[in-house]
Amino acid sequence: MSNAAENLSDVRKVAVRTLMAVTLKSRPFDIALDEMAAEAKLNARGRAFAFNLVMLSLRQLGVLRHTLQGLLDRGLPKNATWTEAALITGLAQILFMRTADHAAVNETVELVKSLSGKEKGFAGLVNAVLRKAIKKRDDLLSEADKHPERNLPQWLQTSWAETYTEGTMRAIAQTLASNPPLDISIKPAQLTEDMAEKLRATPLPTGTLRRDATDVTSLEGYDEGSWWVQDMAAAIPATLLGNIEGKHVLDMCAAPGGKTMQLAARGARVTAIDRNKNRLRRLHANLERTKLAAEVAQADAATFEPVQPVDHILLDAPCSATGTLRRNPDVIWTKEPTDVAKLANLQAKILRHAFALLPVGGTLIYCVCSLEKSEGVEQVDAFLSDFPAAKRVPVSPDEVGGLGELLTDAGDLLCLPSLQVEKGGMDGFFAARLTKVK
Repeated sequence: MSNAAENLSDVRKVAVRTLMAVTLKSRPFDIALDEMAAEAKLNARGRAFAFNLVMLSLRQLGVLRHTLQGLLDRGLPKNATWTEAALITGLAQILFMRTADHAAVNETVELVKSLSGKEKGFAGLVNAVLRKAIKKRDDLLSEADKHPERNLPQWLQTSWAETYTEGTMRAIAQTLASNPPLDISIKPAQLTEDMAEKLRATPLPTGTLRRDATDVTSLEGYDEGSWWVQDMAAAIPATLLGNIEGKHVLDMCAAPGGKTMQLAARGARVTAIDRNKNRLRRLHANLERTKLAAEVAQADAATFEPVQPVDHILLDAPCSATGTLRRNPDVIWTKEPTDVAKLANLQAKILRHAFALLPVGGTLIYCVCSLEKSEGVEQVDAFLSDFPAAKRVPVSPDEVGGLGELLTDAGDLLCLPSLQVEKGGMDGFFAARLTKVK
């Protein structure tokens, strides 16, 4: 076997190992991939292939598992974990990637042959299943398109159908299976039209620039810090504070810093806190690249006391992140309903503390990148019920670029991935604007 072929086998083995680490051990995708790619000494091209293959396999995992069961005359033995993961990645290439069929089949078969123990005896089965998938590709793709909800765990299907209707749940699932665009936030001092032209991007009504995904470091203005990557939905909450020139804004749970940069770029004096040391490193790096300033501290948002009084607070609370599945598809395979309940309790604790720090007349933005109502509207409604000094300040359509469909009847922001889908969709996000009265 040539070195090139051996390298391809290494790449696919890294992809399979990473998929197993996420789905069987609930390990974070990026950490697992970094570790295994380093062990295999993959070059940048090999790592990129493994990254794309695992991301695609995770986005389509429910469909791929259902497809695999239909292609097997009898199920796989329970201990055939490597074989199942290898078949999933092989099917992902055949159905959803532009990988040559013979490469997808041959390399997956060779990978299984290289396994120790009984699983290497399944190489013939793997070959037969993948070749059957090639012959039935059109029918398999048609079936997958009819049932995008299979890519969601049953608990999420039930939750979203009850909250948003069955049709909306399926539309969200359809969007989450697609590749996300590259969304960019620019400094207010930059001319939007000029930056859009330089980046070959399209301005969105909310001020975000959108283009096809690419290596961001190669784009004009990256090294100069003229912009940063931030999903359209995630970029809206910070704008709901209005004019913050010269105001002291506390950004709670701030890392990796997208909203911190927004606040600083708009002239605020920012204090940014996060309890995660590693994520704070990314925040510092982002501030350094964009040449923006903020006071940064490693601290627990539930107990942090600022040295100077604050004028406004932005609380991007820890959450289940179910709204970001298109960009972070490992989330749904590492979370359970019990995790959502625990996070909702933590959010309530942090929200109460944040409100205690808010002065009368100040604004608090509570937001989560979750589609679970217990973390969003139910969290806010319960808080308002318990704290008479807290009042909801509805958001108006003109504050979100005229996109009234992003707002609830109560005036909260509710971005669903299935909205604006003809323009690429967006992450799921909820935000409520609160103020303190006497």
